[in-house]
Amino acid sequence: MQLQPWLQHSAALLQSCSENPLHEARLLLRRVLHCSSSFLYTYPERLLSATELQELERMLKRRLAGEPLAYIFGYWHFFGLELAVAPSTLIPRPDTEVLVEHVLTLPLTANARVLDLGTGTGAIALALASERPTWQITAVDLQPEAVALAQRNAAALTLPHVQVQQSRWFSQLAAEQYQLIVSNPPYIEAEDPHLCALRYEPLSALVAAEQGYADLQHIITNAPQHLTPGGWLWLEHGFEQAPLVRQMLVAAGFEEVSSVKDYGGHWRISGGQLN
Repeated sequence: MQLQPWLQHSAALLQSCSENPLHEARLLLRRVLHCSSSFLYTYPERLLSATELQELERMLKRRLAGEPLAYIFGYWHFFGLELAVAPSTLIPRPDTEVLVEHVLTLPLTANARVLDLGTGTGAIALALASERPTWQITAVDLQPEAVALAQRNAAALTLPHVQVQQSRWFSQLAAEQYQLIVSNPPYIEAEDPHLCALRYEPLSALVAAEQGYADLQHIITNAPQHLTPGGWLWLEHGFEQAPLVRQMLVAAGFEEVSSVKDYGGHWRISGGQLN
């Protein structure tokens, strides 16, 4: 079978599970053929070998069952970085890049101490480290599998100065203080109907008690003890949660409190500066 017929056939099948089936079909082809997008456009008549077809069909079957491409490939891209991913962690998403982009604009010192809470793959911490190599960045996660994965990503990207350790939020950080704390914590409530579309990802990284606000509240309440005077806290949250998150920040003593929209136009992150 040639590339173009396979692409059309697969894209038609992927309509049942993908918002962008043609794009995903191209990604599958690029993965198996180890080629660029331009190659697919230039050589649509290229014949697929029996081995390539077998591998494509194996991955297509997994995707049609609902498994995310990131877990099928074993990696995903975030802020220009290629990160290893695993079912023990969330898949890095483009909307989270808004958090990275925003905190990079904050007036921090060249050797700022930064904390990433619930780091997962290490996406936020490693993206910041790649842009600010002199920042002193600590990343923590409760799950040992996530800690090991973030450490592996840091080593693969030659960003060994990012310290990754196990901790439930601030529990293992004693009296450590930082100029910036960032987090993409669980913020979905247990009854949210959208969870069915995320069934391959760990619920512990998605769902929070108290209608999704428990972890956000915990971080906001405890962050002042771990921030230097004038330090910043910025958090990702659900698109309907911004007003209450801002109220929490103000109640905890933060000023300059604001929210920023994601690429889809939804309020996605909120934060402020400690008085």
